[in-house]
Amino acid sequence: MRNYIIKRILISFVILIFVTLVIYALVRCMPGSYVETMAIQLSSAPGAKPYDEWLAQLNAAYGLDKPFLIGWASWLGQFFTGNFGDSWRYTVPVIDKFKEVIGVSFIMGALQLVLELIIAVPLGILAATKQYSRLDYGISAAALTGISLPSFFFASVLKLIFAVKLGWFDTHGLVGRNFMQLSSLGQIGDMAMHLVLPMITLVILSIGGLMRFTRTNMLEVMNADYIRTARAKGISERKVIYHHAFRNTLIPLVTMVGGSLPSLFSGALITETLFSIPGIGFTSYTAMLAGDIPFTMFYLTFLAILTLAGNLIADILYAVVDPRVRLS
Repeated sequence: MRNYIIKRILISFVILIFVTLVIYALVRCMPGSYVETMAIQLSSAPGAKPYDEWLAQLNAAYGLDKPFLIGWASWLGQFFTGNFGDSWRYTVPVIDKFKEVIGVSFIMGALQLVLELIIAVPLGILAATKQYSRLDYGISAAALTGISLPSFFFASVLKLIFAVKLGWFDTHGLVGRNFMQLSSLGQIGDMAMHLVLPMITLVILSIGGLMRFTRTNMLEVMNADYIRTARAKGISERKVIYHHAFRNTLIPLVTMVGGSLPSLFSGALITETLFSIPGIGFTSYTAMLAGDIPFTMFYLTFLAILTLAGNLIADILYAVVDPRVRLS
């Protein structure tokens, strides 16, 4: 196992190098006007350096004034030494802005994942065990509805009903107007109330795919020969389903869960935007629109690292959930 993990980490590191090459190439293809606009803004401050000096400094900081491969190597060396630069859009170090907004998105992503597993997996199993029944059709219809609904439409409907018509929740933001006057417990409760509608949006729209995935894999396993043999031996139906059948559907489920690791940190761009939640999704989107090269490159590279880590974790968990899998 140790040798396998070391081997996978080395392979992931090589893949990451090539991913950063692609990211840097995309940034080099961005219009130069972004850098020029930033140089104009910086040079317009009282006592600031002239425009030409700022333009040369910004281009030099990210290797934009050098040949492609030399500029990429220069930026990569700074990245791996922890020098992520300053955000042009937010005028603070990139890592400071990242720390400021990542907490909200991580909490939302973690809650979404937990609720998604708690709701979707049992419903998928139930639909598979009651195949072609009214319950199965009802669960399948609900899953397809969740998959088909656009997030901006569903979020807007929730806001209209529960925020505008009923007045139970605020329409936007993470805190209320009286947040600073509340106690510590009251502030936590206020933030939780503001996250109710965004969380409902994320969970409802995400459980459909996992429900259908679980149902399909359970049906495939339940038609296997060893399941018929287990039933013929007189083993209880509950044990057949949850001890034999469900355990053999864990590998595809682990693949999905491992692949969801980046979503814990990437944020929900549309949902965060609609509800004005200051998370990493909305922040990175705003930074990209503003041509914030330092933040954009850091964020994309961070997501690449998370994706590679998620795949590694999923591969390791295969041996945990299925004794037939052995890593050498």
